[in-house]
Amino acid sequence: MAGKTVIFPGNVRVAAIGQGSWYMGEHAQQRAGEVRALQAGIECGLTLIDTAEMYADGAAESVVGEAIRGRREQVYLVSKVYPWNAGASRGMAACEASLRRLGTDYLDLYLLHWPGDIPLAHTVDLMNTLIAQGKIRRWGVSNFDKQAMQALWQVDGGRECATNQVLYHLASRGIEYDLLAWCEQQNMPVMAYCPLAQGGRLSHKLFTHPLLNELAQAQGISVAQLLLAWVIRRPGVVAIPKAASVQHVQENVAALGITLSEETLARLDAAFPAPGGPTPLDVV
Repeated sequence: MAGKTVIFPGNVRVAAIGQGSWYMGEHAQQRAGEVRALQAGIECGLTLIDTAEMYADGAAESVVGEAIRGRREQVYLVSKVYPWNAGASRGMAACEASLRRLGTDYLDLYLLHWPGDIPLAHTVDLMNTLIAQGKIRRWGVSNFDKQAMQALWQVDGGRECATNQVLYHLASRGIEYDLLAWCEQQNMPVMAYCPLAQGGRLSHKLFTHPLLNELAQAQGISVAQLLLAWVIRRPGVVAIPKAASVQHVQENVAALGITLSEETLARLDAAFPAPGGPTPLDVV
């Protein structure tokens, strides 16, 4: 596999850039293009695909399911469960519904989408039951700050958590103060969602920023590639941008081989400094 890779528990190696599916499945006329983009990504080695029961009320999972039909064994498939479904019978039903929409009989990784009111011990029990039934291989969490991760670590079986998926991009560096280092200490890969600050004012701010355009042009790459290369500069971090076109997928693949110089990193740090103290976890 060309470019940077990350190892997940079970010694599963994937490219450090995967494929997100947030906002997929919302418009029927875009479905064919979304499926093609995901398939192009798989063919280019972007085999981690992330989705959730929340995305388009399950329609994103349906798009992913169409894209991976006949290719399931090539894919590291990740989905997420609503926090209010993350226990006992509701969790079993939620997982089975996700599997039906995805057209598969197992998930490689099943995440609690964000902390909720169901006790973490109940969620861990659910995940262990799903593993025993062969419906998931491993489980993890999403949108957990360091305090929430430490609480999970106190739960019996909580240390089997395989990943934490959090918001992370150049203009949102709060996890660098303590959470990212803590996950590294546990040898736990981190999944960075919205690595291009997709879907908000910050995205426009980054893509039109004079320094980012200058640095990207000097290296002969796009601003998107610069941002992705920055996110995956640290070992153990997987970026999961949404790419709704084959062209964007090809750009993302090329970003795997980009190394940013110390000078470039220093200039980015000066323009977008890391936090100097505890910062509430950013979520979108």
